[in-house]
Amino acid sequence: MKVLLVNGSPHANGCTNRALKEIATTLAECGVESEIFHIGNAPIAGCGGCMACRELHKCRIDDLVNEFVEKAKDFDGFIFGSPVHYASAAGSLAAFMDRAFYSDKCGHNNNFATKPAAAIVSARRGGTTAALDQINKYFGISAMPIITSTYWNMVHGTTPEEVEQDLEGLRTMRNLARNMAWFLKMKEAADIPAPKYEYKPSTNFIR
Repeated sequence: MKVLLVNGSPHANGCTNRALKEIATTLAECGVESEIFHIGNAPIAGCGGCMACRELHKCRIDDLVNEFVEKAKDFDGFIFGSPVHYASAAGSLAAFMDRAFYSDKCGHNNNFATKPAAAIVSARRGGTTAALDQINKYFGISAMPIITSTYWNMVHGTTPEEVEQDLEGLRTMRNLARNMAWFLKMKEAADIPAPKYEYKPSTNFIR
């Protein structure tokens, strides 16, 4: 069992990464492997709505997004982390997730469906629950069970050292990791075939 931890912050070793490291440590204690995937600080183009992914089975912009979607095949669960910018996820992560999830679904690759996922955010002060809600919507539309913790999945601080002082936030990360490990083990033990989904018709509310 392996979980891919996505660092959606422009800072490789910032507050978001500190939270993900807490999760990685606890996952390891639970016997689950993990890897941190940093999206970097280079510009990431948003989805252009060209629909080329339907034929290519990947995004026509061949960059980090396609690398991630291909890598996702080998992972059983996902945790996406982001700093809070204006009560939202980081813009680069939103563009990244738009293209990753849309190209995967329209390309019928099914690298995400039925795999559990969670969102975590880091903030100096506010906007956390709005950002969590934004990220969770990607999972809700992709047939992914959403993993929760014993509080909303957030840490506070402007530096990793300040995050160290958020004892409740780090506890929340550890409990999230335990829930993810528990869910993955339950899923493996059940060994039940995935549902067969219907994708048509698509309703246009104007008609």
